Amino acid sequence: MAEFRFNPLLNDWTIVNGNRQNRPDMPKDYCAFCPGSEQIKENYTVMKYDNDWPSMMQEPPVPDDISTDFYKTAKSYGKAEVILYSPDHKASLWQLPVSHIIELIDLWKERFIEIKKDEHIKYILTFENRGKEVGTTQSHPHGQIYGYGFMPLRIKQEIENSRKYFEKTGESLILKIRDEELKIKERIIMENDNFVAFLPFFTDYPYGVYIVPKKNNIYTFENFNDEIAEEFAKILKNLLGTFDTLFNREFPYMMGIYQNPVNSELEEECKNFYNFHVKFFPPLRGANSIKWNASSETCVWAKTNPRRVEDTAIELREAFEKFKKRG
Repeated sequence: MAEFRFNPLLNDWTIVNGNRQNRPDMPKDYCAFCPGSEQIKENYTVMKYDNDWPSMMQEPPVPDDISTDFYKTAKSYGKAEVILYSPDHKASLWQLPVSHIIELIDLWKERFIEIKKDEHIKYILTFENRGKEVGTTQSHPHGQIYGYGFMPLRIKQEIENSRKYFEKTGESLILKIRDEELKIKERIIMENDNFVAFLPFFTDYPYGVYIVPKKNNIYTFENFNDEIAEEFAKILKNLLGTFDTLFNREFPYMMGIYQNPVNSELEEECKNFYNFHVKFFPPLRGANSIKWNASSETCVWAKTNPRRVEDTAIELREAFEKFKKRG
């Protein structure tokens, strides 16, 4: 059973996939993503692997006969892919050479272009879950790509607010946030010729870094050339290495790569006011303490940051300096 169920309170769809509970428990010393496994027969550098237990499919099953005149269901249309970063089971993304990370970025771009060809896909999210603190069950270095058959609520909200800001000012809201941080400088963590990484003024995660391009015409991976891909690889490597240096441990996070919508009038319209960027949602507020989403945050989305943003920005800049000294 896999289906979408409509939530009328939020005007949004919930993805329901009871089949994921049937995933087998693999032996502790077995990795499905290592070369030579039952799933991965040959060696690779980076690789696309179709999710064995997808919550969305291009040939989805008929929803359970459970809808009513009020409660609506829909087929769970979409695409779910796993992106393998390296054949090395113990490698972290930042430990890979820049040339290897560029190959990963090229694969992200290739898959975006391919998934976009399906006109029923409305949004494509490239993302990574890292660490047991965010529920990761497979430690092999990997991320995922979801092609959604609907526009997720957060994206709808961000686009609507970005449109309103553009109508008022003529500016992109994402780029205005970038420019404000570049002007103030206090929350900038690192930058290179094409990207800047910073803790935004309003972040609700103590270490919730954004990465935003410095060029104003980057909307999706389709706009990446060789120079931009290399600079993106470098800032990803430096930031993720900084994260692991901060507390001298594997740093857990959720990473989302945000791009413009596809296959609707929003694809072109959003070029006026929405841009490619990366958001990190790390659950730590200290070396061994978790920032839990409690009742206020969960029930009414009243986000709370337990740390002063300017203080955690200092911690990250100091960790970046340590990371650079390690070479």
